[in-house]
Amino acid sequence: MSDQFLIAEKMLHNRLNFWYIGSFLISLLVALPIITVFFGFFETTSDYFSLLKNTFLIKYISNSIFLLIGVLFLSFIFGVGSAYCVSFYDFPGVNFFKWALILSFAVPAYIYAYSLTAFFENYGTAFSILTYLFGAYEYNYFIPKFDGLFGSIISISFSLFAYVYVLSRASFYYQSQNLIDAGKNLGLSSKKTFLKIILPSARPGIVVGLSLVAMETLSDFGTVSFFSISTLTTAIYNAWIAFDDLASANQLSFILLLFILFLFFIENFSRRKAKYHSPTKGGFVNRSKIKLTGVKSLYPTIFCSLLFFFSFLFPVTQMIYWTFKFPKYLQDLNFWSIGFNTLLLVFLSCVLMIVFAFLANYGNRVTKSKFLELLTMFSVSGYAIPGVVLAVAFITLVSYLDTLLLINFKTMFIGSVFGLVIVYFVRFFALSSNGIKSGYLKINQSMDESAYLLGYSKFKTFTKVHIPYLKNSVFLISILIAIEIIKELPITLILRPFNFETFATTAYIYASQDLLEAAAAPSLFLILTASVFILFVSKYILSDN
Repeated sequence: MSDQFLIAEKMLHNRLNFWYIGSFLISLLVALPIITVFFGFFETTSDYFSLLKNTFLIKYISNSIFLLIGVLFLSFIFGVGSAYCVSFYDFPGVNFFKWALILSFAVPAYIYAYSLTAFFENYGTAFSILTYLFGAYEYNYFIPKFDGLFGSIISISFSLFAYVYVLSRASFYYQSQNLIDAGKNLGLSSKKTFLKIILPSARPGIVVGLSLVAMETLSDFGTVSFFSISTLTTAIYNAWIAFDDLASANQLSFILLLFILFLFFIENFSRRKAKYHSPTKGGFVNRSKIKLTGVKSLYPTIFCSLLFFFSFLFPVTQMIYWTFKFPKYLQDLNFWSIGFNTLLLVFLSCVLMIVFAFLANYGNRVTKSKFLELLTMFSVSGYAIPGVVLAVAFITLVSYLDTLLLINFKTMFIGSVFGLVIVYFVRFFALSSNGIKSGYLKINQSMDESAYLLGYSKFKTFTKVHIPYLKNSVFLISILIAIEIIKELPITLILRPFNFETFATTAYIYASQDLLEAAAAPSLFLILTASVFILFVSKYILSDN
């Protein structure tokens, strides 16, 4: 009996140790706002939501669907096309385009929208260029207008296609030459080889890339708001900000979340069902690129050049043009304050996410709890949930706690840097958690056992063995988090303290007031800051090793 008691006591101790409790609380912290979204659906609806159901709700949903279809189509063409060119062909500039094309990550879709409008609007940049080259004339009749749904599709596509490019390129790179040669031996043309062998083999990477694009598209707020397109994200924002109707915001959030979960299911189902060739040491033959010369080399060069120009150089050049044309706005910009606020959020978010990701993953590693593993898996789904939804869910959760515990949590968490960082944590925890998890998979359990035999405690093993081994992963994760925080708009816009602005919110506020020339300077600084981080991370995501 005593032996059984000791065994039970030992099991209880193992379950209720620091690492288990810490990992559980971290995962629960991330999961609570996500759970709140589901429970918010069962709230009593207001008259406003009833009005929406009978009037504009179908329009919100249909606009979101049309936007999604358009962006997915263009992202597929841009991403897969460019990845195929740089992976299979050697042409002038291929080594440059390999990394230059990912710089589109640095240009948020809403800033691209500002550039597009500023260039093609009446008496805009295009008009000024034509007047300078050909003299005075009413050129506005001939200048196309990129606005509304079409402008949103163009802006989001050029901003997000790099997801498809990076993942498709990785899939293309690891394809075996054996498969391609087998196709040629069967008499397949280059076109049929691409359609029947290369493209299907790369399908998992392409599907994941398109899934990320889809989630980001449905999450977009800044672009559709600027172009006055009524989507589910703008409806959620207006329900909370304009009408102070949290219940309606939660109902709309749930509808949007169903879209996201459907895409998440499709992506996972696609990967689960698909079976593809995986190269092994014995069957893998390194591919050599096809060297293109003469006229043939012009096609991929022109395609990649145009893609790089329109996705990165075009918005950057436009912002530089406006900045120097109207230097007053640059002089009036409180650069140091805005820059400090932006980097403060980056620093606090990185520290919080990396520390907690370490604790959660190490807790899973030492406890080997299936429940904890499932909770952690659920918690990282926050990355798939739009920022505007998480912001509303967080406000709802704080309101519940405020009422339940009779403590003024709203003052502590809403309109504070602390609350802002917490929602960032929920939204982007997947980046840090999955990054650390991937690093841990490379550390054999025998290393832990060896450390224990040497007298190391679990804490000492964590600090002396794991952290030094995972320092490169930490560096990569920090950069990825920084890029996301710098570009993030809806969460910052809704939850930021009074008079606390970042480059993203400053640009949005100016643009929403139709002061595009004033929005240029903060937009330019945002792009340049994000570009620096992206160039640091490019050697990891574009590695050919």
